[in-house]
This record gives sequence, C-alpha cells and structure tokens, in this order.
Amino acid sequence: MIEVKDLEKTYGNGSVMTHVLHGVSFHVDPNEYVAIMGASGTGKSTLMNILGCLDKPTGGSYHLDEVDMVNLDDDELSHLRNEKIGFVFQQFHLLQRSSALRNVMLPLIYGHAYPEDAEDRADAALTAVGLEDRMTYLPSELSGGQQQRVAIARALVTDPEMILADEPTGNLDRRSGLDVLSIFKRLHRDGRTIVLVTHSEEVAEHADRVIVLHDGTIAEDRRVPHPRNAEHESA
Repeated sequence: MIEVKDLEKTYGNGSVMTHVLHGVSFHVDPNEYVAIMGASGTGKSTLMNILGCLDKPTGGSYHLDEVDMVNLDDDELSHLRNEKIGFVFQQFHLLQRSSALRNVMLPLIYGHAYPEDAEDRADAALTAVGLEDRMTYLPSELSGGQQQRVAIARALVTDPEMILADEPTGNLDRRSGLDVLSIFKRLHRDGRTIVLVTHSEEVAEHADRVIVLHDGTIAEDRRVPHPRNAEHESA
C-alpha cells in the first residue's frame, strides 16, 4: 500500500539547512499495523506528514496504492487525502462549539461531494467507537479519551483505507490511552491499515511491526511477537 524509497527531507535555504530525513526506504502492505517510533527530533512527525500528503519530500519517492504522490498537485493531493487517509492527532482538533456529531461530519462537509447520508455515516462512526450516547455533546462536555474517540470517528467517516495516527495517546491517561489503542486494534482486525507514530515503546508494542527512526534514518524494522502472530506463523 505504501512504498517509500530513498526519502529525503531538508528544511531551510542558502547556508542554513536542516536535514531531517536521510534516504528512508520501507513499504507497508495493506492491512498492516505499523508503529513508527523514535525520540523527539528523529524525523518521525516529518515522515508522518509526508505519508499523509501534508508535506512533500525533498528527494526520493512515495507511492500510495501505486500512485506517485510526490508529483501530484495540491488539488489532487487533497482529493486523495480525503478519499484514502484518516488522520488522528495528539491534539484532538475538535471545533469547540460543535457537537460530536457535527465534528465527525466535517470531512464530509468539506469533501469532494457532500453525501446525502452524511449524518447517518457520522452516527455510525460514533457508534463504532462507543459514543452513540454522546452525539449531541460538545467537546467541553467530554473527557479527553472521549474527545479522542470523536477524532477517531471523524477519521473513519470517509471510510478510508488507512489511518495515520500521530501520538494519539499523548494527551491521555493510561486507561484512556489503552481504550484508544484497543479501537485501533479492532480497526486493524476489520481490515484497515494503521500507521501510528509514537515515542513510547509501550504504545509501539501494540502494533504488529515497529520501525525505529534515529537521526532521520531507519535504525530498526522488526515484527512484534504477539500470540496471534505466533499462531499464524506456526499454522
């Protein structure tokens, strides 16, 4: 699904240049659950922005479903983002004066074509994350964990093939964080591709594969030995 080769990212101009990514190469298959891990400043958020088509690399290639994402114009990228990718961020980015239902509908409202069943789709997305009794609530009336579940529902409402999550548990207590990770695991079981960025080893271990970045390069790419994976490999 994702094919990244020799990816480079440099910021700045003239004599002051900051090299963030240095020849990063990897692929992610459909329905993989991958955690991209690293300390602050290792390039993981820059990589996430490129994978989410929010930024372009300085060099190298990025293909999503065999489409060359580097050479698309802004309108084409916007369309593909809305169609194929759902975003979940550390900051929930909810409209404070809008209900949970209205927040979830936003990608449909601003999408390529507004569907007649937008409210029904938002209703179904909130139900999928266990908030069927909180649809009319404002963000200020919800806990942090509930707000993040609204954000996950918003990511799901366009029925994307892939979820990109940037530190999705970073603003949550441990119990709420585990609830959010259990939702990602269920979405993965249902066939979604999940790519999650985190600095936390504990969070990364919930994925099936961990890519570790260090100083803008891949230091490690390993499988996580969950019991489910072990059973599959021994079958």
